[in-house]
Amino acid sequence: MEIENEQTDNINSTELENLSDTPFSGDEENGGTEEIKTEINGNWIPATSINEAKINARAKRRLRKNSSRDSGRGDSVSDNGEAVKSGVIVPTSPKGKHLDRRSRSGKGRGLPKKGGAGGKGVWGTPGQVYDVEEVDIKDPNYDDDQDNCVYETVVLPLDEKAFEKTLTPIIQEYFEHGDTNEVAEMLKDLSLGGMKYSVPALAVSLALEGKASHREMTSRLLADLCGKVVDKSDVEKSFDRLLRDLPELVLDTPRAPQLVGQFIARAVGDGILCNSYIDGYKGTVDCSQARAALDRATVLLSMNKGGKRIDNVWGSGGGQQSVKHLVKEIDMLLKEYLLSGDVSEAERCLQELEVPHFHHELVYEAVVMVLESTGETNFKMMLNLLKSLWKSAVITVDQMNRGIERIYCEIPDINLDVPHSYSVLEQFVEECFKAGIISKPLRDLCPSRGRKRFVSEGDGGRLKAESY
Repeated sequence: MEIENEQTDNINSTELENLSDTPFSGDEENGGTEEIKTEINGNWIPATSINEAKINARAKRRLRKNSSRDSGRGDSVSDNGEAVKSGVIVPTSPKGKHLDRRSRSGKGRGLPKKGGAGGKGVWGTPGQVYDVEEVDIKDPNYDDDQDNCVYETVVLPLDEKAFEKTLTPIIQEYFEHGDTNEVAEMLKDLSLGGMKYSVPALAVSLALEGKASHREMTSRLLADLCGKVVDKSDVEKSFDRLLRDLPELVLDTPRAPQLVGQFIARAVGDGILCNSYIDGYKGTVDCSQARAALDRATVLLSMNKGGKRIDNVWGSGGGQQSVKHLVKEIDMLLKEYLLSGDVSEAERCLQELEVPHFHHELVYEAVVMVLESTGETNFKMMLNLLKSLWKSAVITVDQMNRGIERIYCEIPDINLDVPHSYSVLEQFVEECFKAGIISKPLRDLCPSRGRKRFVSEGDGGRLKAESY
C-alpha cells in the first residue's frame, strides 16, 4: 500500500490530464465487488486513487490561476492546496464561477474604473479642480496667433421679419409703462444694423391704431431715442417711409394723413427733424395722402409761430390731465353739443379724453345745465345725450349713479341760485328712470322740497321748517 501511494505522488500532472476512465469489466457490470486497477508505466494503480489525483490536479491549476490574478492582494496557497484568503471563497462550482463579478479574462486588479470617477454623468472625482489647459507648442494644430486671439459673442443683425416681430412687443409694452429709458436699453442690446431707421416708423404706425395718449407717448419716445439709438438722418428716413406707405396705412386708419402730419409737426417742434424737411417736398409729391399730411404739418407749424404750442398737439392723455383742465374740456363739450346737436361728435370727444373714471363729471354738468336752463330744448337734448351714452356703454352704471348722487348732495346750494331746481330735478330724474338710465332705488332717493304751510292756527304766523 505504501508503494502505491509513492507511485501516485510521482504521477505527472500532464499524465493525469490524459488519463481516461477505464471501462468497467464484465464482472463489475454483473455486480462484482473486485477492485478495478489501471496500469500506468507498468504499475497497477487503483481507479479511486486516479480520480483523487485528477481532482487535486484541477484544484492546483485553479489556485495557480487565481493567485496570478489576485497577486498583490494578500492571497496565498497553503500546503494542502487550499486558498488562504480573508473573506473570499474560491469559486469551485460552476454556479459560483458565474456569480464572480471580476474579469474572467484575467486582466486588471478589480479596482474601480478611473479611480471611481468613471461612472455615468461623472466629471471626475469629488472635489477635483481642473487647471487651465496649457497650449502645447508641439501640437501640429498649434497656431501662433491663437495666444493673442480675443473671443467675442457675435449677434447677427435682425432682418425685416425678425425686426418687426422683436420690436412690436417692446413698443406695445412701452404704451403700458411709459418708460423711455427702458426702451432705449432694450434697443441697445439688439443688433439693429441697417434697420435703425425703421424704429420710428414702426412706433408711429402702431400709434396710429392706438389712442391719443399713445401718440403723445410715441412723440416723447422719438425725442428721447434721437441721439441714443437713432440720429436725425434715421428719423428723416422713417418719415420718408411713412409718407410712401400712407396709401396702405389709410386702409386701416382713415385719419392717417392728418395724424402723420401732426407727427411731423411735433418732430420739427422737438428738434429731431430739421425745419427745411417739409420744404424739400414742395412740388415733388404725387400722392394725395402725402400732400395732405405735409399740408397738415405746415398749418400746425404756422400756428406755432402765432403762439400755439406744438408739444400739446395730442393733448394731455388720460391721468396726466389736471382736474381743472378736464372740467373745462367737458364744459366745452356740452356747450358745443347744445349748439350742434351732434351726439356722435360729443361721444367721440368724450372718448378722446380717455378718462372713463371721470365721466361722472359729464353727468353732473349735464344735469346742472338742465336745471339752469329755462326752456324745454336743453332738457330734451341732455336727456337724449345721456340716453345715447348709456346705450353705447360709454358711461357705466357706476359713473351714471355717481353723477346723479352728486346732484342730490348739492341741490340745496343749487337751489339758492335756481329757485325751481327741485321741481325740474324731479321731472328730469323721472324721465331718466323711464328711459332706463337710472334704477328705481336711485329715483326714490331724489330729494323733494315740501310746500310751506302754517304750523297751526294759533302759532302767531310761524312757518314750518323746510324739509328736503
